[in-house]
Amino acid sequence: MSLADLIYLLEFVGIMAFAISGMLEAQNRDMDPVGVFAIACITAFGGGTLRDVILDHQPVYWISHQEFPIIILLLTIAFSYVPRLRAIPARAMILPDAIGLGIFTVLGTQLALSMGTPAFSACLLGVITGTFGGLARDIICNEVPFIFRKEHLYASCALAGAMTFYGLTFLVEGDAIPILVALAVTVVMRLLSVHFDLRLQRH
Repeated sequence: MSLADLIYLLEFVGIMAFAISGMLEAQNRDMDPVGVFAIACITAFGGGTLRDVILDHQPVYWISHQEFPIIILLLTIAFSYVPRLRAIPARAMILPDAIGLGIFTVLGTQLALSMGTPAFSACLLGVITGTFGGLARDIICNEVPFIFRKEHLYASCALAGAMTFYGLTFLVEGDAIPILVALAVTVVMRLLSVHFDLRLQRH
């Protein structure tokens, strides 16, 4: 599998994971199918869109890959009219959400570095890519954004993954291994923070 194929596969998995988490949140807010589709797209594409605008990377990702909005539209229709799909418990999304966080963070960092962005700024853009969609979702749903609450580690996991990717680019030739290792670091750190109730601040 080429690097381009790996990146496309990871993007697909991340987009679907975040889209479904957005659909679940929209369902909790009793939104109609239009609302479900909008929240799913905002969650899935929000971080990448902001990254592309900041980097002046045109066209914006979801515009050049129209297959992803189409798939989300089809998922929205199924989600809105198949009761069994709406019964997915929120806790079941912890792993897919962690995977989406890792994928978007690492790929956002990789793109920023490939465009000549300074290292720390590229890592921050990776964090933005991984977290902004959820932040926008929470704001629209009238909630304090998850990443700003005293909850389990989230943005910290993304930053650790982004910095891992950057560090590995000096040690390993090519981007495939750094992408996969940094993804694993982000996902494992996120899951451990939930399992062990790790937080930056408790009071």
